[in-house]
Amino acid sequence: MRVLLTGSSGWLGRCLAPLLARNGHEVTGLDVVPGRHTQVVGTVADRALIDRTMSEYGIEAVIHGGALHKPDIVRYPRQAFVDVNVTGTLNLIEAAVAAGNDRFLFTSTTSLMIRSDVRAGAGAEGAWWMDEDFGPIEPRNIYGITKLAAEQACRLVHREHGINLAILRTGRFFPEDDDTHEAPAGENLKANELLNRRLTVEDAAAAHLAALEAAPQIGCDTFILSAPPPFAREDAEELARDARAVIARYHPDAADLYAAKGWVLPDSIDRVYDPSRAERRFGWRAASDFGSVLAALRDGTALPFAHDPDYTSPIIAQEQQPCMC
Repeated sequence: MRVLLTGSSGWLGRCLAPLLARNGHEVTGLDVVPGRHTQVVGTVADRALIDRTMSEYGIEAVIHGGALHKPDIVRYPRQAFVDVNVTGTLNLIEAAVAAGNDRFLFTSTTSLMIRSDVRAGAGAEGAWWMDEDFGPIEPRNIYGITKLAAEQACRLVHREHGINLAILRTGRFFPEDDDTHEAPAGENLKANELLNRRLTVEDAAAAHLAALEAAPQIGCDTFILSAPPPFAREDAEELARDARAVIARYHPDAADLYAAKGWVLPDSIDRVYDPSRAERRFGWRAASDFGSVLAALRDGTALPFAHDPDYTSPIIAQEQQPCMC
């Protein structure tokens, strides 16, 4: 298919674009920042640009991965999030309908599911078990609010026009350090998060490819994308109280492997993302998980995830360039 990929210069886009191409799709990248996989430079908030791109490139399917994200909150006003995340999404899916496309993928985020009580820690029954039916959803910032509004706009267009729709709520896959956690940090934190809330960028890209190809069978649905947790719902109470004991039952050598690396396991886990619907409905399961981390530590091989504390998103890097005028 001829696929329009937004956010093509970003972390996911630079992995997803070549994966799509290797699988026979003709990819047109659109981003506000130039990049190796970006043919159209501009914003999704520009409806005329979207319509022109759809026509000139003969687009048959859209993967909308571009957005303003949580770190952008300190740099942009709320209206910019509405313009890009809501209006831009509506522009794209309406243009896809007008062009006769039969499928639309929207890259959303698990972040919109984190209410204030979830962020505060475990609930009365222990770790929050978060699947696609988790609710009520009350996003805590403008990023989550606009991503949820964009999801709802997509569902509205699906109901009105029948375009096949997959909403992919991705867990964490960014390579840089967390901006809210100081200890543990770096690779240790990323490894821990593969227990309950992270996936690799390669797995995120593979999920988009699988959802694109299965879209006619999906119809309209929402999916959480994360590495499969080793836990069961019945572990929720103990995860909040003594996560290390639970981890030891599933991975008996984890503590020793971590100690040899100088890492620490989490004392408690307050939420677990459940990605099993994606496996049931379109056959995607993350290839890398916490067991992959332990295998790498055991064998002395490369860790399964990317870690780059110096990574800067393309849009930030562009803003930091000196003025040449």
